[in-house]
Amino acid sequence: MTLRSLFSFPLRHWKFLLLSTALLALLILAINLWVCHAAAPHCYPRLADVPARPVAIVLGARVYDNGTPSGMLEDRLQTALELYQSGRVKKILVSGDHGRTAYDEVNVMRRWLQDRRVAPQDIFMDHAGFDTYNTMTRARQVFAVDSAVIVTQDFHLPRAVYLARAAGIDAVGLQADRYFYPHLWYHAVRESVARLKAFAEVQLHLPPHHLGPQIPITGDGQATWDEKITP
Repeated sequence: MTLRSLFSFPLRHWKFLLLSTALLALLILAINLWVCHAAAPHCYPRLADVPARPVAIVLGARVYDNGTPSGMLEDRLQTALELYQSGRVKKILVSGDHGRTAYDEVNVMRRWLQDRRVAPQDIFMDHAGFDTYNTMTRARQVFAVDSAVIVTQDFHLPRAVYLARAAGIDAVGLQADRYFYPHLWYHAVRESVARLKAFAEVQLHLPPHHLGPQIPITGDGQATWDEKITP
């Protein structure tokens, strides 16, 4: 299409295009506001204010080839550890991507907690937490979680709490932000799109990618381990 042909569009076509664009933008804004509004009463910036729950759900993030968590993930783990040490939670469910042998978020998370004296029976591993929706639906259906503290960064927390509560979990959220993260603008843009996906997943009642036998969170977390390591 040439520049001349572009400007030769009839006025009614331009009006339709502009109106459609404006309506789409309003829809995106409305869904983002709805997700954030629904989660806001249940999100907390400080550990001291968080109500006690049986379990903390730690959402996975990037891990490095040397077996260490990225900065964001380590902050989530540290926050969950403090919840556990304070007695506000009794169990920790680490959920992340372990869909292939070469990449394993959950064992990195489990080792980090175990190295800091979290009892092995209190660490549960969800190897199929490929995204936030899968984590929350599996937490409810596979691990029988009905009440939890969700641990992640502030930009991610509203969507995570929204999805957890939509899955039937009495969830509250705790911010894991411990410093100013680089590229927050990228995360904010990505998150605005992810909230649209989350809203659609909830409305469509999509099943998780994998289910499997139920392993109640009230039991021994080592039943979920694929590595048996003596503490």
